[in-house]
Amino acid sequence: MNQTTDSKKYYPTALALYITYFVLGIAATIMGQYKLNFAAQWGAKVLENGSYDVSGVVAVIAAIGLGRLIAFPVSGPLSDRYGRRLSGVIGCILYAIFFLGIAFSPNMYIGYVMAIISGMANSFLDTSITPSCMEIFKEKGTIANVFTKLSVSIGQFVLPFAIRFVAAENMPFHTIFIATAVIIIVDGIFLMILPFPPFEKVQKVNGKKKEKMKFTPAAIALVLLGFTTSTTFMVWMNCNQELGSLYGLADPSRAQAFYSVGIVIALFVNAALLKKKVEPAKIVLVYPVMALISLGAVYFIQKPFMVLAGGFLIGYFGAGGVLQLVVSVANEMFPKNRGVITSIVMIASSVANYLVMSIAGILTNAGGVNGPRLVVLFNMFVTFIGILLAVYLNVCLKKEKNQ
Repeated sequence: MNQTTDSKKYYPTALALYITYFVLGIAATIMGQYKLNFAAQWGAKVLENGSYDVSGVVAVIAAIGLGRLIAFPVSGPLSDRYGRRLSGVIGCILYAIFFLGIAFSPNMYIGYVMAIISGMANSFLDTSITPSCMEIFKEKGTIANVFTKLSVSIGQFVLPFAIRFVAAENMPFHTIFIATAVIIIVDGIFLMILPFPPFEKVQKVNGKKKEKMKFTPAAIALVLLGFTTSTTFMVWMNCNQELGSLYGLADPSRAQAFYSVGIVIALFVNAALLKKKVEPAKIVLVYPVMALISLGAVYFIQKPFMVLAGGFLIGYFGAGGVLQLVVSVANEMFPKNRGVITSIVMIASSVANYLVMSIAGILTNAGGVNGPRLVVLFNMFVTFIGILLAVYLNVCLKKEKNQ
Protein backbone atom coordinates (compact mmCIF):
# COMPACT_ATOMS: atom_id res chain seq x y z
CA MET A 1 0.00 0.00 0.00
CA ASN A 2 2.77 2.43 0.96
CA GLN A 3 4.77 1.37 -2.09
CA THR A 4 1.80 2.19 -4.34
CA THR A 5 1.26 5.52 -2.59
CA ASP A 6 4.97 6.33 -2.86
CA SER A 7 4.98 5.45 -6.55
CA LYS A 8 1.93 7.63 -7.29
CA LYS A 9 3.69 10.77 -6.14
CA TYR A 10 6.23 10.19 -8.92
CA TYR A 11 3.61 9.85 -11.68
CA PRO A 12 3.82 13.56 -12.66
CA THR A 13 7.60 13.06 -12.94
CA ALA A 14 7.00 10.03 -15.20
CA LEU A 15 4.69 12.12 -17.39
CA ALA A 16 7.33 14.84 -17.70
CA LEU A 17 9.89 12.18 -18.63
CA TYR A 18 7.58 10.74 -21.30
CA ILE A 19 7.19 14.23 -22.78
CA THR A 20 10.98 14.43 -23.21
CA TYR A 21 10.79 11.26 -25.32
CA PHE A 22 7.91 12.77 -27.32
CA VAL A 23 10.30 15.63 -28.13
CA LEU A 24 13.08 13.12 -28.83
CA GLY A 25 10.82 11.49 -31.43
CA ILE A 26 10.40 14.84 -33.18
CA ALA A 27 14.13 15.63 -32.94
CA ALA A 28 15.09 12.29 -34.49
CA THR A 29 13.03 12.86 -37.63
CA ILE A 30 12.39 16.57 -38.14
CA MET A 31 15.56 17.30 -40.12
CA GLY A 32 14.73 14.39 -42.41
CA GLN A 33 11.35 16.00 -43.11
CA TYR A 34 12.85 19.41 -43.86
CA LYS A 35 15.96 18.44 -45.84
CA LEU A 36 15.04 20.60 -48.85
CA ASN A 37 14.45 23.63 -46.62
CA PHE A 38 17.84 23.25 -44.94
CA ALA A 39 19.53 22.59 -48.28
CA ALA A 40 18.10 25.88 -49.57
CA GLN A 41 19.00 27.69 -46.34
CA TRP A 42 22.59 26.44 -46.56
CA GLY A 43 23.02 27.28 -50.25
CA ALA A 44 23.11 23.76 -51.70
CA LYS A 45 23.41 23.23 -55.45
CA VAL A 46 20.29 22.69 -57.58
CA LEU A 47 19.85 19.30 -59.32
CA GLU A 48 18.63 18.68 -62.90
CA ASN A 49 15.04 18.16 -61.72
CA GLY A 50 15.02 21.57 -60.01
CA SER A 51 15.30 20.27 -56.41
CA TYR A 52 18.19 20.95 -54.07
CA ASP A 53 21.07 18.55 -53.42
CA VAL A 54 20.31 17.29 -49.90
CA SER A 55 23.47 15.21 -49.44
CA GLY A 56 24.96 17.86 -47.13
CA VAL A 57 21.86 17.76 -44.94
CA VAL A 58 22.04 13.94 -44.76
CA ALA A 59 25.67 14.28 -43.63
CA VAL A 60 24.56 16.71 -40.91
CA ILE A 61 21.84 14.27 -39.76
CA ALA A 62 24.57 11.63 -39.44
CA ALA A 63 26.28 13.81 -36.83
CA ILE A 64 23.44 12.98 -34.39
CA GLY A 65 25.06 9.55 -34.03
CA LEU A 66 28.43 11.19 -33.40
CA GLY A 67 26.85 13.24 -30.60
CA ARG A 68 25.46 10.08 -29.01
CA LEU A 69 28.91 8.47 -29.20
CA ILE A 70 30.51 11.47 -27.52
CA ALA A 71 27.98 11.62 -24.68
CA PHE A 72 27.30 7.95 -23.83
CA PRO A 73 30.58 7.39 -21.89
CA VAL A 74 29.71 10.45 -19.76
CA SER A 75 25.91 10.36 -19.46
CA GLY A 76 25.65 6.83 -18.00
CA PRO A 77 28.15 7.27 -15.15
CA LEU A 78 26.78 10.76 -14.44
CA SER A 79 23.24 9.39 -14.09
CA ASP A 80 24.37 6.54 -11.81
CA ARG A 81 26.52 8.75 -9.57
CA TYR A 82 24.69 12.09 -9.43
CA GLY A 83 21.10 11.23 -10.21
CA ARG A 84 18.52 10.88 -12.96
CA ARG A 85 17.33 14.48 -12.54
CA LEU A 86 20.67 16.01 -13.56
CA SER A 87 20.99 13.80 -16.62
CA GLY A 88 17.39 14.57 -17.68
CA VAL A 89 17.75 18.34 -17.22
CA ILE A 90 21.01 18.38 -19.20
CA GLY A 91 19.20 16.51 -22.00
CA CYS A 92 16.41 19.12 -22.03
CA ILE A 93 18.88 22.03 -22.14
CA LEU A 94 20.80 20.45 -25.01
CA TYR A 95 17.61 19.81 -26.98
CA ALA A 96 16.50 23.44 -26.52
CA ILE A 97 19.89 24.56 -27.90
CA PHE A 98 19.51 22.16 -30.84
CA PHE A 99 15.99 23.20 -31.88
CA LEU A 100 16.73 26.93 -31.73
CA GLY A 101 20.24 26.62 -33.14
CA ILE A 102 19.44 24.36 -36.10
CA ALA A 103 16.39 26.40 -37.11
CA PHE A 104 18.51 29.50 -37.76
CA SER A 105 21.82 27.87 -38.67
CA PRO A 106 23.39 29.88 -41.53
CA ASN A 107 25.43 26.98 -42.96
CA MET A 108 25.90 23.22 -42.71
CA TYR A 109 28.91 23.60 -40.38
CA ILE A 110 26.80 25.22 -37.68
CA GLY A 111 24.13 22.63 -38.50
CA TYR A 112 26.70 19.87 -37.93
CA VAL A 113 27.48 21.18 -34.45
CA MET A 114 23.77 21.44 -33.65
CA ALA A 115 23.22 17.83 -34.78
CA ILE A 116 26.03 16.68 -32.46
CA ILE A 117 24.28 18.52 -29.63
CA SER A 118 21.03 16.73 -30.54
CA GLY A 119 22.78 13.36 -30.27
CA MET A 120 24.25 14.30 -26.89
CA ALA A 121 20.77 15.32 -25.68
CA ASN A 122 19.47 11.91 -26.78
CA SER A 123 22.16 10.12 -24.74
CA PHE A 124 21.52 12.13 -21.58
CA LEU A 125 17.77 11.48 -21.81
CA ASP A 126 18.36 7.76 -22.44
CA THR A 127 20.37 7.43 -19.24
CA SER A 128 17.77 9.37 -17.26
CA ILE A 129 14.40 8.13 -18.50
CA THR A 130 14.88 4.34 -18.60
CA PRO A 131 16.39 4.03 -15.08
CA SER A 132 13.81 6.50 -13.71
CA CYS A 133 10.90 4.49 -15.13
CA MET A 134 12.33 1.28 -13.64
CA GLU A 135 12.65 3.00 -10.25
CA ILE A 136 9.20 4.62 -10.39
CA PHE A 137 7.18 1.65 -11.64
CA LYS A 138 9.39 -1.11 -10.19
CA GLU A 139 7.80 -4.47 -11.08
CA LYS A 140 5.93 -2.80 -13.96
CA GLY A 141 9.13 -1.26 -15.27
CA THR A 142 9.13 -3.31 -18.50
CA ILE A 143 5.67 -2.01 -19.44
CA ALA A 144 6.83 1.50 -18.54
CA ASN A 145 9.74 1.11 -20.95
CA VAL A 146 7.33 0.10 -23.74
CA PHE A 147 5.60 3.42 -23.22
CA THR A 148 8.89 5.32 -23.61
CA LYS A 149 9.15 3.90 -27.14
CA LEU A 150 5.48 4.73 -27.62
CA SER A 151 6.17 8.36 -26.65
CA VAL A 152 8.86 8.55 -29.33
CA SER A 153 6.44 7.06 -31.87
CA ILE A 154 3.71 9.55 -30.97
CA GLY A 155 6.14 12.40 -31.59
CA GLN A 156 7.05 10.93 -34.98
CA PHE A 157 3.36 10.37 -35.80
CA VAL A 158 2.27 13.91 -34.90
CA LEU A 159 5.12 15.61 -36.78
CA PRO A 160 3.78 15.17 -40.37
CA PHE A 161 0.42 16.62 -39.33
CA ALA A 162 2.19 19.58 -37.70
CA ILE A 163 4.22 20.05 -40.90
CA ARG A 164 1.06 20.13 -43.03
CA PHE A 165 -0.62 22.58 -40.63
CA VAL A 166 2.38 24.94 -40.72
CA ALA A 167 2.47 24.76 -44.54
CA ALA A 168 -1.30 25.34 -44.85
CA GLU A 169 -1.06 28.41 -42.60
CA ASN A 170 1.91 29.75 -44.60
CA MET A 171 4.08 29.82 -41.50
CA PRO A 172 7.89 29.59 -41.81
CA PHE A 173 9.27 26.07 -41.39
CA HIS A 174 11.13 27.26 -38.27
CA THR A 175 7.77 27.37 -36.44
CA ILE A 176 7.81 23.72 -35.34
CA PHE A 177 11.43 24.02 -34.17
CA ILE A 178 10.63 27.02 -32.00
CA ALA A 179 7.43 25.46 -30.61
CA THR A 180 9.25 22.23 -29.72
CA ALA A 181 12.04 24.22 -28.04
CA VAL A 182 9.42 25.91 -25.85
CA ILE A 183 7.92 22.50 -24.92
CA ILE A 184 11.29 21.04 -23.88
CA ILE A 185 12.25 24.18 -21.91
CA VAL A 186 8.98 24.09 -19.94
CA ASP A 187 9.33 20.34 -19.42
CA GLY A 188 12.92 20.80 -18.22
CA ILE A 189 11.70 23.29 -15.60
CA PHE A 190 9.21 20.69 -14.34
CA LEU A 191 11.99 18.09 -14.13
CA MET A 192 13.97 20.51 -11.96
CA ILE A 193 11.17 20.76 -9.37
CA LEU A 194 9.30 17.44 -9.50
CA PRO A 195 10.36 14.65 -7.10
CA PHE A 196 12.50 11.76 -8.36
CA PRO A 197 12.57 8.34 -6.69
CA PRO A 198 15.67 7.39 -4.66
CA PHE A 199 18.35 5.54 -6.59
CA GLU A 200 21.26 3.36 -5.60
CA LYS A 201 24.30 5.58 -5.94
CA VAL A 202 27.24 3.89 -7.61
CA GLN A 203 30.40 4.05 -5.55
CA LYS A 204 33.94 3.39 -6.70
CA VAL A 205 34.93 -0.06 -5.57
CA ASN A 206 38.42 -0.50 -4.10
CA GLY A 207 40.12 -3.74 -3.34
CA LYS A 208 37.54 -5.88 -5.16
CA LYS A 209 38.11 -7.71 -8.39
CA LYS A 210 35.36 -7.21 -10.89
CA GLU A 211 34.37 -10.17 -13.00
CA LYS A 212 35.55 -9.60 -16.56
CA MET A 213 33.06 -9.82 -19.40
CA LYS A 214 33.81 -12.67 -21.79
CA PHE A 215 32.85 -11.78 -25.33
CA THR A 216 31.90 -14.98 -27.11
CA PRO A 217 31.23 -14.97 -30.88
CA ALA A 218 27.49 -14.86 -30.03
CA ALA A 219 28.02 -11.75 -27.90
CA ILE A 220 29.96 -10.07 -30.71
CA ALA A 221 27.12 -10.95 -33.10
CA LEU A 222 24.70 -9.23 -30.70
CA VAL A 223 26.75 -6.05 -30.63
CA LEU A 224 26.93 -6.04 -34.43
CA LEU A 225 23.15 -6.55 -34.53
CA GLY A 226 22.90 -3.30 -32.60
CA PHE A 227 24.52 -1.74 -35.67
CA THR A 228 22.50 -3.50 -38.40
CA THR A 229 19.07 -3.29 -36.77
CA SER A 230 19.57 0.44 -36.18
CA THR A 231 20.64 0.96 -39.80
CA THR A 232 17.41 -0.52 -41.20
CA PHE A 233 15.14 2.07 -39.61
CA MET A 234 17.53 5.03 -39.35
CA VAL A 235 18.25 5.12 -43.08
CA TRP A 236 14.57 4.75 -43.97
CA MET A 237 13.44 7.30 -41.38
CA ASN A 238 15.75 10.00 -42.73
CA CYS A 239 15.69 9.24 -46.46
CA ASN A 240 12.09 8.29 -47.33
CA GLN A 241 11.07 11.85 -48.27
CA GLU A 242 13.19 11.96 -51.44
CA LEU A 243 12.09 8.43 -52.36
CA GLY A 244 8.46 9.53 -52.06
CA SER A 245 9.11 12.52 -54.33
CA LEU A 246 10.96 10.33 -56.84
CA TYR A 247 8.04 7.88 -56.96
CA GLY A 248 5.50 10.68 -57.42
CA LEU A 249 3.96 10.65 -53.93
CA ALA A 250 1.98 13.89 -53.61
CA ASP A 251 2.70 14.31 -49.89
CA PRO A 252 5.90 12.41 -48.97
CA SER A 253 5.52 13.34 -45.27
CA ARG A 254 2.61 10.86 -45.07
CA ALA A 255 5.16 8.00 -45.15
CA GLN A 256 6.33 9.11 -41.70
CA ALA A 257 2.81 8.72 -40.27
CA PHE A 258 2.54 5.18 -41.68
CA TYR A 259 6.00 4.44 -40.25
CA SER A 260 4.92 5.55 -36.76
CA VAL A 261 1.71 3.48 -36.91
CA GLY A 262 3.81 0.43 -37.81
CA ILE A 263 6.02 0.99 -34.76
CA VAL A 264 3.10 1.35 -32.35
CA ILE A 265 1.37 -1.82 -33.58
CA ALA A 266 4.66 -3.76 -33.43
CA LEU A 267 5.27 -2.69 -29.82
CA PHE A 268 2.00 -4.20 -28.62
CA VAL A 269 2.34 -7.31 -30.80
CA ASN A 270 5.87 -7.88 -29.49
CA ALA A 271 4.67 -7.49 -25.91
CA ALA A 272 2.03 -10.18 -26.57
CA LEU A 273 4.58 -12.48 -28.23
CA LEU A 274 7.00 -12.15 -25.32
CA LYS A 275 4.17 -12.81 -22.88
CA LYS A 276 3.57 -16.09 -24.75
CA LYS A 277 7.27 -16.96 -24.18
CA VAL A 278 8.37 -16.45 -27.79
CA GLU A 279 12.17 -16.17 -27.68
CA PRO A 280 13.40 -12.62 -28.44
CA ALA A 281 16.24 -14.03 -30.58
CA LYS A 282 13.65 -15.59 -32.91
CA ILE A 283 11.95 -12.22 -33.41
CA VAL A 284 15.37 -10.64 -34.00
CA LEU A 285 15.77 -13.07 -36.92
CA VAL A 286 12.27 -13.00 -38.45
CA TYR A 287 11.76 -9.22 -38.39
CA PRO A 288 14.92 -8.29 -40.37
CA VAL A 289 13.97 -10.93 -42.98
CA MET A 290 10.58 -9.24 -43.38
CA ALA A 291 12.24 -5.81 -43.41
CA LEU A 292 14.55 -6.94 -46.24
CA ILE A 293 11.57 -8.21 -48.27
CA SER A 294 9.81 -4.88 -47.64
CA LEU A 295 12.83 -2.87 -48.79
CA GLY A 296 13.11 -5.07 -51.88
CA ALA A 297 9.46 -4.39 -52.73
CA VAL A 298 10.04 -0.65 -52.30
CA TYR A 299 13.10 -0.80 -54.56
CA PHE A 300 11.47 -2.72 -57.42
CA ILE A 301 7.87 -1.41 -57.22
CA GLN A 302 8.33 2.26 -58.08
CA LYS A 303 4.82 3.41 -57.19
CA PRO A 304 3.64 6.10 -54.72
CA PHE A 305 1.58 3.64 -52.63
CA MET A 306 4.70 1.50 -52.10
CA VAL A 307 6.42 4.31 -50.18
CA LEU A 308 3.46 4.44 -47.78
CA ALA A 309 3.35 0.64 -47.48
CA GLY A 310 7.13 0.60 -47.03
CA GLY A 311 6.83 3.21 -44.28
CA PHE A 312 4.41 1.00 -42.35
CA LEU A 313 6.39 -2.22 -42.91
CA ILE A 314 9.78 -0.73 -41.99
CA GLY A 315 8.18 0.89 -38.95
CA TYR A 316 6.80 -2.51 -37.92
CA PHE A 317 9.67 -4.84 -38.79
CA GLY A 318 12.59 -2.42 -38.58
CA ALA A 319 11.82 0.07 -35.82
CA GLY A 320 9.17 -1.72 -33.75
CA GLY A 321 11.41 -2.70 -30.87
CA VAL A 322 13.96 -4.97 -32.61
CA LEU A 323 16.88 -2.96 -31.21
CA GLN A 324 15.32 -3.19 -27.73
CA LEU A 325 15.02 -6.97 -28.14
CA VAL A 326 18.70 -7.15 -29.09
CA VAL A 327 19.48 -5.28 -25.86
CA SER A 328 17.24 -7.70 -23.92
CA VAL A 329 19.07 -10.76 -25.28
CA ALA A 330 22.39 -9.06 -24.44
CA ASN A 331 21.17 -8.40 -20.89
CA GLU A 332 20.30 -12.08 -20.49
CA MET A 333 23.77 -13.01 -21.72
CA PHE A 334 25.49 -10.63 -19.26
CA PRO A 335 23.26 -10.55 -16.14
CA LYS A 336 26.09 -9.10 -14.01
CA ASN A 337 27.04 -6.41 -16.49
CA ARG A 338 23.70 -5.20 -17.82
CA GLY A 339 24.55 -1.52 -17.77
CA VAL A 340 27.84 -2.03 -19.59
CA ILE A 341 26.48 -4.34 -22.30
CA THR A 342 23.50 -2.02 -22.87
CA SER A 343 25.92 0.87 -23.39
CA ILE A 344 28.05 -1.20 -25.79
CA VAL A 345 25.03 -2.18 -27.93
CA MET A 346 23.78 1.41 -27.95
CA ILE A 347 27.24 2.66 -28.92
CA ALA A 348 27.06 0.25 -31.89
CA SER A 349 23.67 1.81 -32.67
CA SER A 350 25.24 5.28 -32.48
CA VAL A 351 28.06 4.23 -34.81
CA ALA A 352 25.37 3.08 -37.25
CA ASN A 353 23.64 6.44 -37.00
CA TYR A 354 26.84 8.28 -37.85
CA LEU A 355 28.47 5.91 -40.34
CA VAL A 356 25.51 4.74 -42.42
CA MET A 357 23.94 8.18 -42.62
CA SER A 358 27.30 9.54 -43.80
CA ILE A 359 27.36 6.83 -46.48
CA ALA A 360 23.73 7.62 -47.35
CA GLY A 361 24.77 11.24 -47.88
CA ILE A 362 27.57 10.17 -50.24
CA LEU A 363 25.22 7.86 -52.16
CA THR A 364 22.58 10.60 -52.40
CA ASN A 365 25.18 12.94 -53.87
CA ALA A 366 26.63 10.33 -56.25
CA GLY A 367 23.23 9.07 -57.43
CA GLY A 368 21.76 12.47 -58.22
CA VAL A 369 18.03 12.15 -58.98
CA ASN A 370 18.17 8.35 -58.48
CA GLY A 371 20.13 8.69 -55.23
CA PRO A 372 17.15 7.66 -53.03
CA ARG A 373 16.93 4.23 -54.73
CA LEU A 374 20.67 3.77 -54.26
CA VAL A 375 20.17 4.41 -50.55
CA VAL A 376 17.42 1.74 -50.40
CA LEU A 377 19.81 -0.73 -52.06
CA PHE A 378 22.47 0.09 -49.46
CA ASN A 379 19.91 -0.40 -46.67
CA MET A 380 19.04 -3.82 -48.11
CA PHE A 381 22.72 -4.82 -48.04
CA VAL A 382 23.21 -3.91 -44.36
CA THR A 383 19.89 -5.53 -43.39
CA PHE A 384 20.98 -8.75 -45.15
CA ILE A 385 24.19 -8.78 -43.07
CA GLY A 386 22.00 -8.41 -39.99
CA ILE A 387 20.00 -11.49 -41.03
CA LEU A 388 23.22 -13.54 -41.29
CA LEU A 389 24.23 -12.35 -37.81
CA ALA A 390 20.80 -13.24 -36.41
CA VAL A 391 20.99 -16.74 -37.93
CA TYR A 392 24.41 -17.21 -36.34
CA LEU A 393 23.15 -15.91 -32.99
CA ASN A 394 20.20 -18.34 -32.97
CA VAL A 395 22.51 -21.27 -33.83
CA CYS A 396 24.84 -20.33 -30.95
CA LEU A 397 21.97 -19.96 -28.47
CA LYS A 398 20.50 -23.29 -29.55
CA LYS A 399 23.87 -25.00 -28.99
CA GLU A 400 24.16 -23.44 -25.51
CA LYS A 401 20.64 -24.57 -24.68
CA ASN A 402 21.37 -28.17 -25.71
CA GLN A 403 24.60 -28.37 -23.70
